[in-house]
Amino acid sequence: MKKFKRYIKRLIIFLLVLAAFIYLNNSNLFTQAKDEAPLLLAHRGMGQTFPMEEIASDTCTAERIYEPEHSYLENTIPSMKAAFEAGADVVEFDVHPTKDGQFAVFHDWTLECRTNGEGVTREHTMAELKQLDLGYGYTADKGETYPFRGKGVGLMPSLEEVLSYFPEESFLIHIKSDDPEEGIQLAQFLSKLPNEQLKQLTVYGGDQPIHSVKEMLPELRVMSIATMKSCMIPYISMGWTGYVPSACHNTQIHIPENYAPWMWGWPDKFITRLENVGTRVIMVAGNGGWSEGFDTTEDLKRLPSHYTGGVWTNRIDVIARDLQE
Repeated sequence: MKKFKRYIKRLIIFLLVLAAFIYLNNSNLFTQAKDEAPLLLAHRGMGQTFPMEEIASDTCTAERIYEPEHSYLENTIPSMKAAFEAGADVVEFDVHPTKDGQFAVFHDWTLECRTNGEGVTREHTMAELKQLDLGYGYTADKGETYPFRGKGVGLMPSLEEVLSYFPEESFLIHIKSDDPEEGIQLAQFLSKLPNEQLKQLTVYGGDQPIHSVKEMLPELRVMSIATMKSCMIPYISMGWTGYVPSACHNTQIHIPENYAPWMWGWPDKFITRLENVGTRVIMVAGNGGWSEGFDTTEDLKRLPSHYTGGVWTNRIDVIARDLQE
C-alpha cells in the first residue's frame, strides 16, 4: 500500500511539473511583444467587394458587388499598384496558363462572369484575353447599371508583365487547378527570375501542382492543403514542447481565426517559432471557407493584442488606413 501511495504521489508531482512546463513553454506572459505592425496581405489587390453570404463555387460575384467606392478591378496592375500604395506588404493574385504558353492573371475559370468573353480562360491565347473588357460584368444594382463596362479593355495582365512591373514587391501566386503539369510550367517560368525576386514570392494552390513546384524549386515558399496538414498535424501533437516540424520550415500557413487559439503558443510564441524557421503565418477571418478577410474596423478589434502576424484582407484601403491611425 505504501509503495502504491508513493507511486501515486510521484505521478501527481510528475503531472504537475509537466503541466507547469507546458504552460510556461507556451504562455505569452513572458514573451516580449514585438513593436511591429501586422503584415498585410491584399487579396487580389484592390478590387470590388461583395457580400459573402450564400456564396457558392459557381456564384458570379461581379453581379453582386457593393456600390463602388473606387475604380479598381481585381488582379490588374493598377489594382496591385493601388494596394501597395495603400499599405499592402503582399498582394495575392490568380494565374491560368494560356494556349500560347504564358500565364494570364485572372481569377475565374471561365470568362462570362466578369468579361465580355466566352469559354474557359485557359483555352485562349494571351493576345485574345488582352482584347476583353474586364469590367464588363460588374453591377451593384442587379443589372440596371454597369459602372465599369468599357473601362477594363486590355487590363488583363500576364504574369510576366506583373513581375516585370513590380520587381521588388512581394506576391502570393495562386494556381487555380490541381494539374501537376501547370506546376511544372510555372516553376520553369519562375526559375528564370533573379534569386532576390524569387525570395519575394509564395505559390499556393492544389496539392499536385504545388508538389511539382516544390520539387523543381525547393527553396521557394509554397502552400497547399497537403503542406498545411504535414506541418500542422505534427505541430498540434508536439508543439507544446516547442518543437517545430521540418514540414513547417520555409512555407506559409493560413490559419482561420476560429482555430488559431488552439495552436500551441498562440499568438506570439507560435508566430515567433514559425518565423524563426522562415515561415509566414497569415490569419484569415472566420473559418476561412470563402476567402473571408479582416475588412472592416470592427474586424480589426478581433485581432489579438499586439498581433504581428499576417492579416488577410479584401479591403486593404480600409484596413491599412485604420492600422496607421
